[in-house]
Amino acid sequence: MIPMRLILLCLLLWFASATQAAVVYQDMRPGIRASASYQVGEDRDKPAVLLLHGFLQTREFPTVATLAGGLHDAGYTVLSPTLSLNIPARSQSLACEAIHKHSLDEDTEEIARWVSWLKKQGHRSIVLLGHSFGSMQLLAYLGGRPDPAVKAYIGASLIEAQIGPVDRRALIGQLETRARTAPRTLVTHPLSFCRKYTSTPRDLLSYVRWDQARTLDALHRSPVTGWLIMGDADNLLGHNWLAALRHLGSQIVVVPGANHFMDGEHEFDLLEHTLVFLRGLSEPSR
Repeated sequence: MIPMRLILLCLLLWFASATQAAVVYQDMRPGIRASASYQVGEDRDKPAVLLLHGFLQTREFPTVATLAGGLHDAGYTVLSPTLSLNIPARSQSLACEAIHKHSLDEDTEEIARWVSWLKKQGHRSIVLLGHSFGSMQLLAYLGGRPDPAVKAYIGASLIEAQIGPVDRRALIGQLETRARTAPRTLVTHPLSFCRKYTSTPRDLLSYVRWDQARTLDALHRSPVTGWLIMGDADNLLGHNWLAALRHLGSQIVVVPGANHFMDGEHEFDLLEHTLVFLRGLSEPSR
């Protein structure tokens, strides 16, 4: 027998797919144009949601695309950028084997530009919502000079920059030395789900610095209300990561049986918990 929640999810996706999203563009750097999907919600009083994909992916990644459709169907305006990763008009996921010419600083600059773009469309209340690595990148943005229009943050499957079984301090020291002495040379090292990630020392270093401690600190120092949605069957999380998040005192909901991608019927859980948080923003007493 098909679970009722899965039937509801299918109906939700059917209604969401009936509405076409506009594709908008921005020039991020000379020769680098990035795009985003912009779905205008029925209720302009609701906050706009900036929804960011995970590591090397695009806004078409199933977890993100499904969530965007569900939020729009619930009346929210949703902007789903695809980070350029310094590739003009990037529309496909970037392979691990590629030469990576992008940095976390450039990622956060693009996030800032999309926040500004939303403000220009008249949205004065913006919620940042990220999946996986995108959740961490949004925290990096919040740790800089976030726009006052950003009112809240939701991190789904929040994860730090994983580098494999090596000493992070030693790796950071090596990369700092290479960045000074041979800044244009390429280095190869595991990063996130990539076993071999090739980049310049400086660009790689921008991600490697984001270990669990720094991610937790950014979450603790976030200037806006935060909410985490995690899965207890997520085998991509670092050692004791859920316990560390709970110890920090973060507002967190753990979905039983959900993996890192919140797929299957857990896509409905992800949407449901996201909507609960968004509705609560307008009900401070709760």
